[in-house]
Amino acid sequence: MAVDAEPRIVGFLCNWCSYAGADLAGTSRMAYPPNIRIIRVPCSGRVDPLFVAKCFEQGVDGVLVAGCHPGDCHYVQGNYFARRRFNLMGRFLDYLGIEKERLRLEWVSASEGKRFATAVSDFTQALKKLGPRTNPT
Repeated sequence: MAVDAEPRIVGFLCNWCSYAGADLAGTSRMAYPPNIRIIRVPCSGRVDPLFVAKCFEQGVDGVLVAGCHPGDCHYVQGNYFARRRFNLMGRFLDYLGIEKERLRLEWVSASEGKRFATAVSDFTQALKKLGPRTNPT
């Protein structure tokens, strides 16, 4: 990837809140960088750390996991599981030699299209500052 290239982001968005928030951002024509490729999951708690590792193995620059706000999960405790996994994934990424800033967890409800657009924009800017990720393999 060239130094001036745009970062590539994979987003795991929960079906009930974050995906609907992203949809609202799109239908409301809110501007945010087109760097993200969205994968819809039933719940943020279902995002396996191996999914994140596979994304980085495939050469993405950042992974965004987005779910319902704590206490509002449609599966009761799914976002609490996501928050615990997120903390463990940070340590796992350090072990792999990947900056933990390349993984981000956000809470976005279905009515927060602006919040989703801002999260993607901020994450894209943070990844630009980190520069392209070099694959050690």
